[in-house]
Amino acid sequence: MQRVTSRITVTPGARTFIRTLKRMGMKTAIVSAGFTRFANALAADLDIDHSLSNTLDVKDGVLTGRLAGEFVDGPRKAAFLREIAAAEGISPSQVVAVGDGANDLDMLAAAGLGIAFNAKPVVRERADTSVSVPYLDAILFLMGVRRDHVEAADAADPEFDQRPLLEVPGTPPS
Repeated sequence: MQRVTSRITVTPGARTFIRTLKRMGMKTAIVSAGFTRFANALAADLDIDHSLSNTLDVKDGVLTGRLAGEFVDGPRKAAFLREIAAAEGISPSQVVAVGDGANDLDMLAAAGLGIAFNAKPVVRERADTSVSVPYLDAILFLMGVRRDHVEAADAADPEFDQRPLLEVPGTPPS
């Protein structure tokens, strides 16, 4: 599991996307039908506020092949979106959700803006809008955030870590 975790690659533009949202005072979340070990590592690496994913059952240090706890499916993803909105004191209509698979449809519908990102056709058809580009930070522009806003936020941040605005696939983050 440690080896797999260390091999996870971040979608190009994800660091810029999350960093910019955080600087704008927005809360962020990962909602995944994947596994907690990986989602939590990604959430920690990107400083994401909320995370929900499936937990693998482990007995005596060995994976059992079962899940522990609630299964994260489409309805659970939508419920989690509403839970986060309530916890943060905002309406779900103020939430932007991004997804790519059919299990994201309920979540996209529950959000004020549901964006299909490199999604399957059924998701693109049912989302409010879609983006089919390799860079996650392209979503910022759908949200009305311009490049000069991103660059100004970087320049004004004394703790900016100098990571590139757009990660290049195959290049390790700096």
